[in-house]
Amino acid sequence: MISRRTVAVALIASIALPSLAFAQAQTPSAAQIERKLEAAPRLKLRPNERVTIREFKRRPDLRRMAPSIDIQSINFAFGSAAIEPSQYRKVEIIADGLRRTLRRHPGARVLIEGHTDAVGSFASNQALSEQRASSLKRTLVREFGVPGYALETVGYGEEFLLVPTDNENWRNRRVTLRRFDDFIR
Repeated sequence: MISRRTVAVALIASIALPSLAFAQAQTPSAAQIERKLEAAPRLKLRPNERVTIREFKRRPDLRRMAPSIDIQSINFAFGSAAIEPSQYRKVEIIADGLRRTLRRHPGARVLIEGHTDAVGSFASNQALSEQRASSLKRTLVREFGVPGYALETVGYGEEFLLVPTDNENWRNRRVTLRRFDDFIR
């Protein structure tokens, strides 16, 4: 038998859980982005071990060793790669963190990785993740003055899920910023 208390708890949980998810998806501060991207790589490559940008994008073992930060707060419309002006405040924070990193490390290079959840076909998720990464780069460069030469993009679709599930999960829909200048020739 369902009691009033059970119904009340369920009602409170249905109201509180979406706001909890929103709280977890806050945009990191510019200082947090800067700190994460300026961290020492977990692996120091000798000059003869360095790879091309293309190889770096294809090597998850190397990417895991590079300083990075996941950003789950940019909201894209379903199936869209457009960044709406309502999201510009979040992008401005990201741009500020990148500009701060580039001021301190002029040779820094950052890979913008697009990721999706597992809903939809592999091919459509792959294309969407590439478009979203490119859209973020375009917005950072055109609207916020981040130098384009310092940014590369790649899409991984549903390949590297944070939460392994075939269902929709907001934590899998993200952008990762990964500093890779210590890994390339």
